[in-house]
Amino acid sequence: MTVSSITLKRISPQQLFMISVLVVNAGNYLYNLLLGRFLGPEVFAEAALLVTLLLVLSFLGMTFQLAMAKFTAQLPSNQWEAFRARINKYALLLGCAMGALLVFGAPALQQLFHTESAFMFRIFGIGVPIYFLMSVNRGQFQGEEDYAKLSLSYQLEMWGRLIITFLVLVLFGKEYGTLVAIGIVASLFLGLFPMKRINLGLRDIIKIDKHNLDLVKKFMWITACYELTQIIINNSDILLVKHFFSPEEAGLYASLALIGRVVYFVAWMFVMLLLPTVVKLKKNGEETSPVLFKYVGYISMLSSVIVLACAIFPKLIITILFGEAYVGMAGLLWQYALATSLFAIANIFTYYFLSLEKYTPIWFSAIFGVSQIVLVIFFHSSLAFVVQLQIVVMLALLVTQLLYFVANR
Repeated sequence: MTVSSITLKRISPQQLFMISVLVVNAGNYLYNLLLGRFLGPEVFAEAALLVTLLLVLSFLGMTFQLAMAKFTAQLPSNQWEAFRARINKYALLLGCAMGALLVFGAPALQQLFHTESAFMFRIFGIGVPIYFLMSVNRGQFQGEEDYAKLSLSYQLEMWGRLIITFLVLVLFGKEYGTLVAIGIVASLFLGLFPMKRINLGLRDIIKIDKHNLDLVKKFMWITACYELTQIIINNSDILLVKHFFSPEEAGLYASLALIGRVVYFVAWMFVMLLLPTVVKLKKNGEETSPVLFKYVGYISMLSSVIVLACAIFPKLIITILFGEAYVGMAGLLWQYALATSLFAIANIFTYYFLSLEKYTPIWFSAIFGVSQIVLVIFFHSSLAFVVQLQIVVMLALLVTQLLYFVANR
């Protein structure tokens, strides 16, 4: 037996997925960094806006994905096809409705976010139904713990967005926002693969047990609410800064957010592994808290290293990643990284309780998420103050989650 074959056998599917997520996050970072350098702060603000809108929509996409992941592992086999057909149908219908809102609401969005073109929102809207179907597809792979196919879907989306976006930017070089939207939509089509057969249940008489259907609906509503609060916390600042500040300041802030959020993107890797693992442990009557402690420990160590690096080498990090044009944000880098780290750790606790069907922590996130928006709307005298408000809110959220965990052990 060769050394390489021994090494491959030692790599578990979960480890393979973690490696893949690291590569995907690195690729997405490279994508944003190259856009920042290629477009400059003012134009980069429009590109970052599209990426942020995709993340905003992901609260619905992730609802479908997490529901598929949970009930793939939980539902009896005779209920599986009925469940999958219903979820696919809902995803397609909701995706078409949301896409239509973007297409027809493009002029209003252009005015709200002060963009050069409305057409980029129309292009973006076309990709929304594809995004939702892609999320359902990924949820099934996640629930089946088929991490190889799940990894391939993320890899195809990431590399497709990176290559196609810069190909059209180099070839055409005008209407940058529209070209970035084309790259994003094309990557979503690639992310559909490897694709499960889409069964909408339109020709067959498919029934699902009422009790299980009620469980699915409850989980999806609660998950959607939580994902919405998570998106509010993680992305509302970029949208509000784009509205309240000049295009150049919005572009500088977008670069700051991109660097500072590296903790959150890596933390999401652990969330993807946490949910099905906790569901299975609970189903088997085993202790679940050791899994939580392990992932919280990983994120805490990673966060500490990143915040410390951002505090010691802020100018070097920004110059290497984005260039001299963005160095004005150096003083805020560690503060933004700290705010994101606090949120990432609190997020692990919330998903842990969500897996155990304990939903109170979702209300904590909703309250603090709305508080963040209200505070930024009324107190946005400077970009520094916007960041510092987030540190206070995220620290309060984490303390609340910890107190809830201690009280419910």
